[in-house]
Amino acid sequence: MRTLTFLGCILVVMGLAFWAYRENYRTQASISEMAQVQREIALLRDDLGVLRAEWSYLNRPARLRELVDLNFDRLQLVPLEAGQTVDLGNIDYPAPPPPPAAEGETEEQQP
Repeated sequence: MRTLTFLGCILVVMGLAFWAYRENYRTQASISEMAQVQREIALLRDDLGVLRAEWSYLNRPARLRELVDLNFDRLQLVPLEAGQTVDLGNIDYPAPPPPPAAEGETEEQQP
């Protein structure tokens, strides 16, 4: 009986050691993956900063004015002024579609 208890304890300790070994490597793999994701996020943030700088550079008012002047014949863009806007009441919207026929009504009963 004592031998069985001793053997059982040894098996339990070996099982726990194997479990701890696996968990240790699983944890190390997760930490490595997390570090890789953080490096990727840092690179993407750097790329985003560069793209924002390029966007700001390309949208300079002086540059856009030159492009408008160069392509005026084709685009005919002019500066927006207050008199160019229209009140929403002056816009002709299409008529709304007629409501759907109620159940039980036929086409003959509709006006």
